[in-house]
Amino acid sequence: MSTFQLGSHFFGDRQCAFTLWAPLLKQAAVHLVAPEERLIPMVRDERGYWHATATGIDPGALYCYRWDGETDRPDPASHSQPQGVHGPSRVVDHAFAWTDAGWRPPPLERWVMYELHVGTFTPEGTFDAIIPRLPELRELGVTALELLPVAQFPGERNWGYDGVYPYAAQESYGGVEGLKRLVDACHRQGLAVILDVVYNHLGPEGNYLWGLGTYFTNQYRTPWGDAVNYDGPHSPGVREYVVGNARYWFETCHCDALRLDAVHAIYDFGARHILAELAETAADCGRRLGRPCYLIAESDLNDPRLVRPPSVGGYGLDAQWSDDFHHALHTVLTGERHGYYADFGDLEQLALAYRRPFVYAWNYSPHRRRFHGADPTGCPAWRFVVCSQNHDQVGNRALGERLSGLLPFPALKLAAAAVLLSPCLPLLFMGEEYGEPRPFLYFISHGDPDLIEGVRQGRREEFAAFHAEGEAPDPQSPATFENSKLQWELGKTGRHGRLRAFYRELLRLRRDLPALARLDNAGLTATVIAPTVLELRRWCDASRIVVWLNFAAAPAIVTVTPGAGPWRKLLDAADPAWGGDGSTLPATLAADESAFALALPAHGMALYHAGPRA
Repeated sequence: MSTFQLGSHFFGDRQCAFTLWAPLLKQAAVHLVAPEERLIPMVRDERGYWHATATGIDPGALYCYRWDGETDRPDPASHSQPQGVHGPSRVVDHAFAWTDAGWRPPPLERWVMYELHVGTFTPEGTFDAIIPRLPELRELGVTALELLPVAQFPGERNWGYDGVYPYAAQESYGGVEGLKRLVDACHRQGLAVILDVVYNHLGPEGNYLWGLGTYFTNQYRTPWGDAVNYDGPHSPGVREYVVGNARYWFETCHCDALRLDAVHAIYDFGARHILAELAETAADCGRRLGRPCYLIAESDLNDPRLVRPPSVGGYGLDAQWSDDFHHALHTVLTGERHGYYADFGDLEQLALAYRRPFVYAWNYSPHRRRFHGADPTGCPAWRFVVCSQNHDQVGNRALGERLSGLLPFPALKLAAAAVLLSPCLPLLFMGEEYGEPRPFLYFISHGDPDLIEGVRQGRREEFAAFHAEGEAPDPQSPATFENSKLQWELGKTGRHGRLRAFYRELLRLRRDLPALARLDNAGLTATVIAPTVLELRRWCDASRIVVWLNFAAAPAIVTVTPGAGPWRKLLDAADPAWGGDGSTLPATLAADESAFALALPAHGMALYHAGPRA
């Protein structure tokens, strides 16, 4: 690892160091643009890094790098782009009055993640506007805020996956200063911060790294074009660029975890995979900071090597998403079978996803037309993230419908229970806790007309594969962005408020009941006891729970044998407190083990507990 920092590094006393990695350039210079114009030659070292140290520079100074004496480009490791992706970079003084010296995040096993998009979470769409809402998220039971990517992207409307300056926090959100204020406020509220980072590609507009000829390789293809060069000629500098970025978010911005986007599109066939190197970097950051720094992968591979330790050939990441759980749950709730949902739809698959987070663990996938996945046995359940909704699964629908637009109200409670009573790490998508009725749509604000039309056409082709009905809103239109903004006030009234209260109670039980708090799929059974009814049992020492979940739009009568009790009903989705029509289920079940008939309402769920009172 290099001892210098990429980009501009302000020392104070009007001194600033600049470092650019560009081994193919013949010459390089810092071109100061404002407040005064100057050209500062840079010196190349043997590894292709260009260096310059300048005096008479204040924070806020604007600069570019001049390539080969003729082309001005922004800093690839810029910490601020006040004039957007095509404008000059800004020197940043990272001094900040942090108040989180004693902060330690909760153990990963206790994380309840809340995924949000900064631009649509509030009317203002800024980091600072999130801060007043943190107490309500904490009261709900959330322990970790997950921010969709904030790296500088073109314009002011984007999911964040078109970022082209991995070190620069989006200016329209409030820049790096606003991000620091949000992180510090989260830590004061006891909330960890997860930042979504994209190391598999850069966006198409403002991506000046293409011109340097070293950051990408045509040896591999991704959905976004050439792959990032992690294992070819000149790859050491690319790896340092990415590893340094992870360190920047942990150490400079105090983030607690990084969510690594689509690691299946990261190609590295070297002996030391970049993911393993990132895991080592996170561990080193944790030692330096005196608190853990976590890495959570999104992956389409169903590969447990991601979270297995290096001692057994793994990469040593801390957790990974389980798409299989989402797909199994979504299909039994909605009946959808298009696209990749064709591999799912059987309630037995959902039962399997509780016992083993991968439904496909080297068995045949009809959709993929090949064998898929590997057995995650030995990996604890808390290393897998599960959800009923997320930005991809909602926003990549043609009309951006949330489950609230696809399911009746009782089924929303059923979906919540299915996720929050699992032994895996739960992730909520902003607004789901109160049934936000507005969609979450795909939106952009590119400046290139050809690129805009290309995005429109690409979305049409993608939706055709899913047999989507209806014309998708124009992603470039400001109305598409505005129509995706949350209506936060809904969560305080009517059924929306009762749904939110139901989420809060589920999260309370998850914390307080040992049978639910212990995230161990060894103390669990999940059994389909009727065509539409799943029985979930979990236990820890004297604490035992049994949950019955009916995935049908009609009542179901099942014969159950709770086992030695007595059992007390702790949660019934049909209760009026949760917006139900009233429960007919008994408040207690007898201490004996005799079987009896249980009548579950449509999309009903009930949880009983045996053991010490919660």
